[in-house]
Amino acid sequence: MKIDESVSAIVTGGASGLGAATVKALRDLGAKVAIFDLNPENGARKAEELGALFCHVNVMDEASVDAGFAKARAAHGQERLLVNCAGGGRGGKTIARDKTTGEIKQFNIADFEWVLGLNTVGTFRCIVKSAAGMATLPPLEDGERGAIVNTGSVAAEEGQVGQVAYSAAKAAIKGMTLTIARDLANEGIRINTILPGIMATPPMLGVKTRAPAIFDSLSSSVPFPRRLGKPEEYADLAVTMLRNGYFNGETVRLDGAIRMPPR
Repeated sequence: MKIDESVSAIVTGGASGLGAATVKALRDLGAKVAIFDLNPENGARKAEELGALFCHVNVMDEASVDAGFAKARAAHGQERLLVNCAGGGRGGKTIARDKTTGEIKQFNIADFEWVLGLNTVGTFRCIVKSAAGMATLPPLEDGERGAIVNTGSVAAEEGQVGQVAYSAAKAAIKGMTLTIARDLANEGIRINTILPGIMATPPMLGVKTRAPAIFDSLSSSVPFPRRLGKPEEYADLAVTMLRNGYFNGETVRLDGAIRMPPR
């Protein structure tokens, strides 16, 4: 798909990190972009900086998502592109033993549900809403109507100790990608997923400030290049997936060849 000023896009989690880099990449190509984000200050600032539209959206809330799509479409028309970057995690082992008392502690099921609600259900909710709109558009060359990119994680394949909820949520995103591609094939809508490794997003840059030794250790654990991934590299791959009309139903790692150890 050619990306230019005639194309509208929505990026969830677009106020910072991977999402913000993707918003910039799409705006640099001329696309009209709406940022869906829960942070009104960062979202409004990034939208002004990049010439995008900010929509205050909580992807875990149906009414909020509906309002966001309505606002974006009123300003830019029906989107042909959707990039899902909204996500997050809550850590903890399945069960853990108190080091002092030996007491068994269970993972909080409400936290598990929250992580899946944000990452998996939130992503799927936006896919459903966007695909329903894309299906109303006239097809482009090759019958294409739209394209979607999701954000998973290498934790989907190599979840570390304490990442059970996050791993489950990201594995579900990976698992549903091909099925959704098949569901949407007759409508001319493609979908792919990126599994980022250790990326230089705001949380990781915070580690660099608080614990530089840990940050350096993480950077050196990447086989090559020995550094964290850049958000711009994620955005570059996302744009490739959106543009390339034969890229469909795939899950691609972006990780410098790292394979995560248990801890």
